[in-house]
Amino acid sequence: MLRQNLSHRQLQKLSPQQIQLMKLLQVPTVALEQRIKEELEANPALEEGQENEEDQLDNEDGFAKEKEEKEAEDTSDDDMELSDYLNDYIEDDTASYKLSANNYSADDEDKTIPVAVENTFHEHLEQQLGLVILNEEEKKIALQVIGSIDDDGYLRRDPESIVDDLAFSQNIMTEAAEVERMLAVIHKLDPPGIGARDLKECLFLQLKRKEEVEESIYVSLAAKIIDKHFEEFSKKHYEKLQRQLSITEDDLREAINEVLKLNPKPASGYSSGASLQHYIVPDFIIINENGSLVLTLNSRNAPDLRISDSYKEMLKSYGGKQVKGKRKTKKEREAVMFIKQKIDAAKWFIDAIKQRQQTMYKTMYSIMQYQYDFFLSGDQKRLRPMILKDIAEITGLDISTVSRVANSKYVQTEFGSRRLKDFFSESLQTDSGEEVSTLEVKKILTELIESENKKKPLSDEKLKDALQQKGYNIARRTVAKYREQLNISVARLRKQL
Repeated sequence: MLRQNLSHRQLQKLSPQQIQLMKLLQVPTVALEQRIKEELEANPALEEGQENEEDQLDNEDGFAKEKEEKEAEDTSDDDMELSDYLNDYIEDDTASYKLSANNYSADDEDKTIPVAVENTFHEHLEQQLGLVILNEEEKKIALQVIGSIDDDGYLRRDPESIVDDLAFSQNIMTEAAEVERMLAVIHKLDPPGIGARDLKECLFLQLKRKEEVEESIYVSLAAKIIDKHFEEFSKKHYEKLQRQLSITEDDLREAINEVLKLNPKPASGYSSGASLQHYIVPDFIIINENGSLVLTLNSRNAPDLRISDSYKEMLKSYGGKQVKGKRKTKKEREAVMFIKQKIDAAKWFIDAIKQRQQTMYKTMYSIMQYQYDFFLSGDQKRLRPMILKDIAEITGLDISTVSRVANSKYVQTEFGSRRLKDFFSESLQTDSGEEVSTLEVKKILTELIESENKKKPLSDEKLKDALQQKGYNIARRTVAKYREQLNISVARLRKQL
């Protein structure tokens, strides 16, 4: 049986403008330029450039007169709605908004990012392959192999898969043995080690190439270690290696030094076609002016925005027709509604850009004040424990908003550019009851490991004891967690001869 009942619920939904602002907050400065270009292409009512102040005054005076005349006219409700929009648009003139660019007192800073023009390592290999005598089919197979090499210089696909690729993409029927033969040709190209299937082969290829041009017992010994005793070498079982090879500690040390000179990623010295360069463009800049910190926003990728003059003229033309008492045709009304929608969208976007910068500045200013001692000295030990909730309470913003601002953003200081995320950390209590940042503990942990005896590295247990002696109440498993976060190996793998 159907029943009808009345219920009352309160729902909170984000407006399109709020959603747009949230998305813009997540965009770092380096990507903001592209986001603005996309909006400029999608909305013809939005354009780059500064608003002329005289034009603004003329528009305000002209539309003020039209407003007085319109009040005396008998128009339809729809016409009145559009008329109100025209008047509100002019009176609340937020069409122009100049993005401030006062960094280092230069408003006309260079907004272009230099891009280096250089060959990728794939192109470098193909150029060398052109000097090798091969028939047409062999060349196509070799090019397919080169195309399968990843950005580190390794061939991580098996020959059978490359055979399938050749059959499907180029209608070339071949065998895995032929692919292996072409791979051997590629192994002779520069840089040494290119096309290796794993680290062991990569190091061995480089050592064999070095043997061809340099007569050294240590290079030959290093090649033997990599080829026959790679597991013992990778696990740093040095005593076992000395027994198996019947060599002295000095001989082993010299052989290991030869291995350390090699490049584990042969293609690392070349650009990867997908991304030639990775630049860090800071979103904020902090300058120390005689002991006083000054914060500015980097606006190099944020051009001046305004409402299109042509769209303003269209609105003015519509207002003039309405004064004469002419009724609008359906097409005219649809055109006006289109203009209204585009101008609204442009105003919302300009306002979102403005709010984005205000929110970012407010958040970064609070972080700067909270970590004032660090920004003055650059000493990581002076970083205070700080979580998102601390900044949210200071700024009055939501924690999610602070998180969006901190995500993928950088600040430039006199001590280098740092990620905003690096300033957030949990607290740890010392024996004296003082709360310190976990970043401080990680800094001291790094110093302990750097100063340890490399022949007998400190275990996590000994690192825990050393930290406790300094007054930091910390468990061994916490030491292990911090060490892993710092990308530091366990004691056994830090061992050196």
